[in-house]
Amino acid sequence: MQEIILINITGRDRPGLIAHFTSVLADYGIIILDIGESVIHNYISLAMLIEIPSESLASSVLKDLLYAAHELGITIDFTPIDVDEYEEWVGEQGKERRMITIMGRRLTAQQISQVTAVIAENGLNVDLTIRLSGRMSLRNPAIFPRAAVQFFVSGAPQDDKAMRRQLLDVSFKTGVDISFHIDDIYRRNRRLVVFDMDSTLIQAEVINELAKVMGVGNEVTEITEAAMRGELDFQESLRRRVALLEGLSEDRLAEVAMRIPLTEGAERLTSTLKELGYKIGIISGGFTYFGEYFQNMLGFDYVFANTLEIKDGKLTGQVVGDIVDGPAKARILQEIAEKEGLMLQQTIAVGDGANDLPMLSVAGLGIAFRPKPIVRRQAQGAISSVGLDGLLYLIGIRDREVLTK
Repeated sequence: MQEIILINITGRDRPGLIAHFTSVLADYGIIILDIGESVIHNYISLAMLIEIPSESLASSVLKDLLYAAHELGITIDFTPIDVDEYEEWVGEQGKERRMITIMGRRLTAQQISQVTAVIAENGLNVDLTIRLSGRMSLRNPAIFPRAAVQFFVSGAPQDDKAMRRQLLDVSFKTGVDISFHIDDIYRRNRRLVVFDMDSTLIQAEVINELAKVMGVGNEVTEITEAAMRGELDFQESLRRRVALLEGLSEDRLAEVAMRIPLTEGAERLTSTLKELGYKIGIISGGFTYFGEYFQNMLGFDYVFANTLEIKDGKLTGQVVGDIVDGPAKARILQEIAEKEGLMLQQTIAVGDGANDLPMLSVAGLGIAFRPKPIVRRQAQGAISSVGLDGLLYLIGIRDREVLTK
């Protein structure tokens, strides 16, 4: 009768360690049912689940493994696994699994403790933990440090929405970003990412900057903030704000564009997405003049925004054509996906305001970036503590995969 043994090997890592132990198993024709390894600061934790075809072989195999471990100065432990228990474990494969990503400038034990406590309270188990961020230097700290860890958890919570609320509460209390998603085939096959522009891709609301130049900054800012909080109809608020810009010289648009800073991580994110073959677009309630300016800078494939009417070199205070509001953003995302031959599950949308919610809700992954409270509560995930390139972590891209390019 066959025996199933779980082998746990721990100690200082070195080249050839796995080869050494598996060669011992190879001498006995052992079948490896599962294998997993992690290395932290040159210390290895290696686990192998093996099937020994005959009980008579077991003692010889384990003796030789113990001898190999002694030679290498490695700790080795054996745990017999009941066949029924093994079959039950095998039967769980293919079931729905979830992914919880936590991000911050630094990750503390308190943050990880509270997140994993929520996981346990909801009857889920962490199967795999991956560090997505690079190693952090203590002597030469980064100007904008990033830390990110991803947990793959098995099981299904009794109340998915309640668990999301718990994680959101931990996020508010500890200052860490937490995203909670189902690990499915679409997560690894997303091909289109669209961004809101103002206060997402760039660190400004363009219309506010134009208003300052025009001398109507306070009036426009009040209308902008009310619209972003969802207190005003977007189309009405936009027309009211643009009307205040009547007479502004077209030359001033270029001046404003050149001094608007990109959001932290925007260049790194867009260049990485382009290298990986993603299509990227801007879908903005802002203006085409600025969308096209940043398209030329960052290589966006699509730009959809509102067009300011200009006559005799000056703004007329009117918008040309249909206004890109919340419902329009969702419709445009659907149209781009259809044009690219993609399902909506293969799309990602990123935005910060209430008018972004329709777009975030129809995307396969909707991410709120440094969002207003109403958006944070409704979005699938949020990035607030790091730059825009934190999105790479949510896609599952590690720093080391970007840094080597």
